[in-house]
Amino acid sequence: MQTVSVLASHILLGVNFEYTMSLFRKDSRYYPDIPLFLILIPFISAFNYYLTYNNIKFNGFLVLTYTLDTLQGYAGWLGVRKTILYLDKSMPYHKGILKRIVIQFLLTTLVGLFIISALTEMVSLIARGKMVPSSFYTHDLFIISIWFFVLNAIYIMIYYYKKWQQVEIEIALEKQAKIEGFLIRVGKKNLKFSYDELIGFYVDSDYVIACHTKGNIYYLDTSLDKIEEKLPTDLYFRLNRKYLLHRNLMSGFKRIENGKLLVSLSLSNASLPNEIPVSRAKAPLFKSWFWPNQ
Repeated sequence: MQTVSVLASHILLGVNFEYTMSLFRKDSRYYPDIPLFLILIPFISAFNYYLTYNNIKFNGFLVLTYTLDTLQGYAGWLGVRKTILYLDKSMPYHKGILKRIVIQFLLTTLVGLFIISALTEMVSLIARGKMVPSSFYTHDLFIISIWFFVLNAIYIMIYYYKKWQQVEIEIALEKQAKIEGFLIRVGKKNLKFSYDELIGFYVDSDYVIACHTKGNIYYLDTSLDKIEEKLPTDLYFRLNRKYLLHRNLMSGFKRIENGKLLVSLSLSNASLPNEIPVSRAKAPLFKSWFWPNQ
């Protein structure tokens, strides 16, 4: 509970101008959560009034209390948001989705309720000179905690929607890359080759050599790592530090000592050996790439 109070205090006191402005950028990790909750929270406050009070009278006092409750809602939401961003760094989803979701639900709910309770008590002491009634903790906070679960569910959906978008973009880029091909500078000319024409790349001293299906070779003044970044991953695989080859060049593989693999090449090329080893560490990744449906 001490951790929750420290984190909540940091949230209440540490929201600086730079952070506030960053909330509205479209490149924000959870965009469009900001405009969504700026609109949604006033409706949540209104719905809470409907659930909490039987006889609601529309007057100046109602406007004042509704405004205060909405502002407290914004503060609680910012606490939830900042906690989620903290968990993204310290406990990302890919390291254990179930554990992350459980801890996120519990921690954000505790932080949010702490902020709402602290602000409500502060307003009550200033306005009335006494603490809030016990019904606030037995009834009001229970309703508010349900809304924090809803906020978490929305953030989780946004996260996985963004992930799906990222995958779609990567697929589109790979398709575009296949269409565009690979540029190689030969003298003063830039020649474009389709990926099916380039059977692979390998390191030779200070250069990387590109191998053409017709047997031609081209010297590239770059690293194999940089070339690997530009190639579609479904067509090319980095077998080891020296060889980066096209799928069509590989006819199969066999297991050798210490869990290593020996990849057989189907096309004869004077620049390439008939077989190339794959390390034990890369062997599982290569097998899943070579036989994706197995």
